[in-house]
Amino acid sequence: MNFRQIEAFRAVIISGTVSRAAELMGVTQPNVSRLVGELEEAIGFALFDRVKGRLIPTPEGQAFYRDVDASFKGLDLLRSSAARIRDFGSGQIRVASLAAAGSTIVPRAVKRFRQSFPSAIVTLSIMTSASVRNHVVDGEYDLGLAADEVDLSGVEHQVFGSFPALCAIPAGHRLASKKVIRPEDFDGVDYVALSPEDRARLQFDRFCEQAGAKPNLVIETPFAITACALALEGVGIGIVNPLAIDGFAERGLIFRPFEPAVYFKSYLLFRPDMQKARLVRAFVSSLLAVRNVRSAVRVDV
Repeated sequence: MNFRQIEAFRAVIISGTVSRAAELMGVTQPNVSRLVGELEEAIGFALFDRVKGRLIPTPEGQAFYRDVDASFKGLDLLRSSAARIRDFGSGQIRVASLAAAGSTIVPRAVKRFRQSFPSAIVTLSIMTSASVRNHVVDGEYDLGLAADEVDLSGVEHQVFGSFPALCAIPAGHRLASKKVIRPEDFDGVDYVALSPEDRARLQFDRFCEQAGAKPNLVIETPFAITACALALEGVGIGIVNPLAIDGFAERGLIFRPFEPAVYFKSYLLFRPDMQKARLVRAFVSSLLAVRNVRSAVRVDV
């Protein structure tokens, strides 16, 4: 028993005659008759009764056809699946992001992406950069957005962007009147710090040390958005990623540039060969399109 024999049997059933079955299959009538005869011999029972030149399905043939039809419906699903993967990738994309971008530009990218792929399913998870890297390497996510402190060995990657840090200052703080914040301004000031391994924090610490400034570290957090929230509550001043500041200026938090510049650098991480997948490429394009579209913040005095 082979697929061509099954196909001939199904063609006769759905068309009603050998001649029409031959047209469907693009073969001659004798070929269809031969294929059906070979199938009957292979399975050991008659599929049709020959009545006055017509083929009438036997009860066994009808029962067999039900399973054949179910199998062909499964093949149709496979064809549809193959076409969808060919044209759009898997139809689903799994994205992991660091928190700074996960609440701002990534949602914007999702909106832009869905304008072109409204049927695609996006799974978005927010986590630390180290977790982003590990989950992408393990194949659990197709695309990751992580800070530059992650280990890039064994993972495909490209630079996403480098963004100058801002100082997040509580309303009424004495430093709010300054147009630019410098390392010496932090001497003795309550300070909301990012994690010790954060590259931007390391840059900031180095500048403060060079200036002889000693900030009063009151709390550490791995998330810039949390640093903004803490600064808003008056806990201290934070050095934050500008990707994480949406909505805080409207709530009263004041932002000022920091000099010399401290940069938050981030990378796009990929599963092996996923850069070639159409959905991944489309989502990356959406991310690149919105990475500089951020809410304006008032930094004037």
